[in-house]
Amino acid sequence: MSDLRAYLERKTALALGRPVTPAETDTLHKYLNLLIKWQRSQRLVGSDEPMWIVDNVIVDSLLFQHALPAGVARLADVGSGAGIPGIPLAVVLSQAAVTLIEARQKRGSFLATAIRELSLRNCTLVNRRLEDVREELAGRFDAVVLRCAGSPISLLPDLRGILVRGGVVVASGPPERVELSVGSWLEVEGPNGMRRLWVYQAT
Repeated sequence: MSDLRAYLERKTALALGRPVTPAETDTLHKYLNLLIKWQRSQRLVGSDEPMWIVDNVIVDSLLFQHALPAGVARLADVGSGAGIPGIPLAVVLSQAAVTLIEARQKRGSFLATAIRELSLRNCTLVNRRLEDVREELAGRFDAVVLRCAGSPISLLPDLRGILVRGGVVVASGPPERVELSVGSWLEVEGPNGMRRLWVYQAT
């Protein structure tokens, strides 16, 4: 086993709080290599250094699982970009149907390639703006995740529209805790220290 694969397997197991299967490790390793390859022509993520991608893309994405409802069946990743956090979550939540929503065409090309090459049968792409597809996706999802898609509170009207009643939004939070008008903070331990996630439950 390569040092990088061993590092990936160890860090993902720590993030999930359970052993990672060989099939999950294989798929996440393929995703890592795909990101490195595409990073040469498109700036998909902040670095092409493999261990940086493991910590700041793959492992960070998996931390979102701690805020998701148990047995989540339908998950949307809004503003998916390079598939963050949706693709790593699709790998480890194989029972969930994951929809990647991304407006930019170049990012959509990468996501379509990733879905195909990683054989993510539980993953689909919607290469359009959220506000343009809100009606056709109305009430479809148990949970929505966002990492780099702008202020989640400002997006709430559109996000609520695609959630079932009682559905959950989980979004990246800032390094420092701030007061919230809606939702609450969840803090989980990540590779770079404490990770703060904003959690909102629709009523």
